[in-house]
Amino acid sequence: MAPTTAPTAPGTTDAGPATGQQLGHGLKPRHLSMIALGGVIGAGLFVGSGAGIAAAGPAIILAFVLSGLLVMLIMRMLGEMSAARPASGSFSVHAEKEIGPWAGITAGWMYWVMLCCGVAAEATAAGKIVNGWIPGVPSWVWVALFMAFFCASNLTAVKNFGEFEFWFAAVKVTAIVAFLVLGGLGVAGVIGPGAPGTANLTGEGGFLPTGTSGLIVGLLASVFAYGGLETVTIAAAESDDPKRNVANAVRTAVWRIAVFYIGSMALVVTLVSWKDPAVVADGPYVTVLHRLGVPGAGAIMQAVVLIALLSAMNANIYGASRMAYSLVGRGQGPKALAKVSGGVPRRAVLASCLFGFAAVLASKVWPDTVFTWLMNTTGVAILVVWLFICVVQLRMRRRLEREAPELLTVRMWGYPYLTWVAMAAVVGILGLMTTTEGDREQLYAAGVLVALLVTAGLLKQRRDAAAAR
Repeated sequence: MAPTTAPTAPGTTDAGPATGQQLGHGLKPRHLSMIALGGVIGAGLFVGSGAGIAAAGPAIILAFVLSGLLVMLIMRMLGEMSAARPASGSFSVHAEKEIGPWAGITAGWMYWVMLCCGVAAEATAAGKIVNGWIPGVPSWVWVALFMAFFCASNLTAVKNFGEFEFWFAAVKVTAIVAFLVLGGLGVAGVIGPGAPGTANLTGEGGFLPTGTSGLIVGLLASVFAYGGLETVTIAAAESDDPKRNVANAVRTAVWRIAVFYIGSMALVVTLVSWKDPAVVADGPYVTVLHRLGVPGAGAIMQAVVLIALLSAMNANIYGASRMAYSLVGRGQGPKALAKVSGGVPRRAVLASCLFGFAAVLASKVWPDTVFTWLMNTTGVAILVVWLFICVVQLRMRRRLEREAPELLTVRMWGYPYLTWVAMAAVVGILGLMTTTEGDREQLYAAGVLVALLVTAGLLKQRRDAAAAR
């Protein structure tokens, strides 16, 4: 049987085991908005997008538009459910209620693994950057320091985490806004070598120079770049007014990220050739700033990328710990992780950090086996979670309209048709992944993890049903 739960905080639908304390409620609306940005704007945008540009050419704009539209639909669905019934486990809680415990276990632990592996990748990349600045100190030392620092920050009151993330994300947002302004001036010919016109958009093989295959690679890269936005609905449960705050955060975060991502990509492929090897080697943002003659562009963007990595790392540790806390609180994980101290699930934080650090060690000991397998699951994990969100929203919306229509303060656009469109798009992307070798490996790795989680969930569901009889 699931452990006894403490009284749920106002406006939330799940809580941890009865430990005498509940999660804190120290996050403010400004924190939630920046947490949404912090979890998704990372090195994938600043550096990783270069590979997508090299594969798709100027059509990367179309790839980000298409994936951005899908993300808007997913977040609208998640916003509808989270505004109606906020929960620290977000979509995992809703999946359990609408489909069954096996679905909650699969979606929740899949997302936890994704976030923890993200923490490992971000810490490793950040360590390499600082090692380049201070080569006398090995990168693993910096990785250990970053892991220890952000583990400690997440062990303190949630408002402290919120402040850290607010200022980290503010630096990233400021950097992107500055880039958009400078890029706009470059396109207009006010700064740099002159207005490029459409030469880079159509003069290097056309808008779609690598054909459909290149667009598919760019589309997959853009989809995975959006992963992590869901953390805002997890964080909303620890705000003073979950229902109102999650609705506002979802509305503002989606359009901001769409502007940042799509606007940035449009400026990059307009200002520089997609064939320029520096786009991949140095990153698209550094390449553009160099073209515009911005002094110290490389050093500036390296510092911004470091902050982006640390911010995403901080947000992912938070999201992973809260997802784990919610799962164990519902009897879907080790009970030892359920203890809350000072409004913080400290054991869940430690477990999430330890898993992330173990993944870092795996990258050193088994770079081509364990670590590669773990990282390969993360790309598909977000698509699996999105598929659960679509199915759950269809079921939950029908039930809410029947039982409690007053809770539908945020409504999915074009329900149920756009929900089905989003679901078809997710399935279509999974299908596209079978067309390239590297993506097929991700599907296989994630498929193994999903099968294990579904099996474990069904076995637990069967045991609980037998115990209840």
